[in-house]
Amino acid sequence: MKEKIISLVGDKLDSLGVTIDDAYVEKEGSETFLRIVLDREEVIPLNTVVMATRILNPIIDKVPDLVEGTYILDVYAKEKGDK
Repeated sequence: MKEKIISLVGDKLDSLGVTIDDAYVEKEGSETFLRIVLDREEVIPLNTVVMATRILNPIIDKVPDLVEGTYILDVYAKEKGDK
């Protein structure tokens, strides 16, 4: 999943100085989430996560078979201290 999303996004997140650290599908109860984890050297401010989500959402929406069924896109910053 991670490699597919990275290839779809290309260099579109470069202007924000963030990279995709991970991407995966996760079920929580009856909901399915496509989770995309962003990373960079310093802490990522919330407004950068919002801008990244605005870039990612239309790209991901163009791929109808990326996740089976309906899902919620969840983009968030990697916690510092994680390896």
